Amino acid sequence: MKAIVLGAGMMGRAIAYDLCKHSNFDSIAIADKDKKTISSAEKFLKDIDFLKLDVEKTSDVKKQFKEYDVAISAVPYKFNYTLAKTAVDTKTHFLDLGGNNDVVEKERSLYKETKSNDVTIIPDCGLAPGLVSVITRDIVDQMDSVEYVKLRVGGLPENPVPPLNYQIVFSPYGLINEYVEDAMILDHGKIINKKSMTELEMLDFPKPFGKMEAFLTSGGCSTLPYTYKNTIKYLDYKTIRYPGHCEKFKTMLDLGFAEEKKVSIGDQKVAPRDFFVELLMKYLPTSGKDVVLLKALGNGKKDGKKIHLEYTMIDYYDDKNNITAMMRTTGYPASIIAQMIERNIIKKRGVFCCEEIVPCKQFFEELSKRNIQIKKKKRS
Repeated sequence: MKAIVLGAGMMGRAIAYDLCKHSNFDSIAIADKDKKTISSAEKFLKDIDFLKLDVEKTSDVKKQFKEYDVAISAVPYKFNYTLAKTAVDTKTHFLDLGGNNDVVEKERSLYKETKSNDVTIIPDCGLAPGLVSVITRDIVDQMDSVEYVKLRVGGLPENPVPPLNYQIVFSPYGLINEYVEDAMILDHGKIINKKSMTELEMLDFPKPFGKMEAFLTSGGCSTLPYTYKNTIKYLDYKTIRYPGHCEKFKTMLDLGFAEEKKVSIGDQKVAPRDFFVELLMKYLPTSGKDVVLLKALGNGKKDGKKIHLEYTMIDYYDDKNNITAMMRTTGYPASIIAQMIERNIIKKRGVFCCEEIVPCKQFFEELSKRNIQIKKKKRS
């Protein structure tokens, strides 16, 4: 089998790196429209084909997809539906990192065509959604009834710098979207929306982190509230940050810094969000060692007895290979799932999200091989 990764940025490189190191694909390619990005990726990756490809040119994408058995998208989510449709036409299995509930819903509408063409499409294969989706399934599988599932995840600088104590680990536009779009909550059979950057809580992590804050944000749940509408009584997702971040960032949003409607400044019109992104890119660190923190809590019953499950993950920057924790925890899950298709562990055809199709035990074992350790505590 042959695999192609779309997008040679940080996440695409992580996916391609892991495929090269662990998979049995006969050949692996990575594609991007930007020559500089490809050139940079060439210094990072070896034993791989590099292609110049603009994902907006569907005819060119179709031509390439015909040459590959599995395609993995690490480009912005707005392209994923068209890419998925093209993959169905070329009978190419397709995975992506998700990022937008509406796009995922459109992808799921391709189920009949995907199944009839003997293709598997799996959106949301990154960290959150993705890795947390598999954890949620693992919680559900261990209980007869589930009272709640609470998912908490954050990508952070290992050495925070005031005032925001944050570094750019992925697109600042994506960060703003998470903060301004509504968060989705499952509450006793009802799927409701709540304002992001609300319902602040504190979490305990081992030193040197200690007390951390978490607040509602959009996107992390994706399809989970729909999949488990009749199974889990309450489910939510919150983003982890260093204490004080939420209040400071929310103040800027309340002042209109994320507005997309252009305003006049002198003889020019500028969207505040574009200006805000420029400021974030200028004044926040964009490199340096990072860490990804995860905590997932589940409460329910098994054989009439109450059960509490707690999953904790702390993943650090890979010094040896110069791979960030965010790259590892976002890119490696997508690579692992692609390899499950290649090894015929995932055999179903159609459109599925991770909680519906990824086997938990093998997934966690593969993460462990990459030294991504998820510690699980269970108590009655």
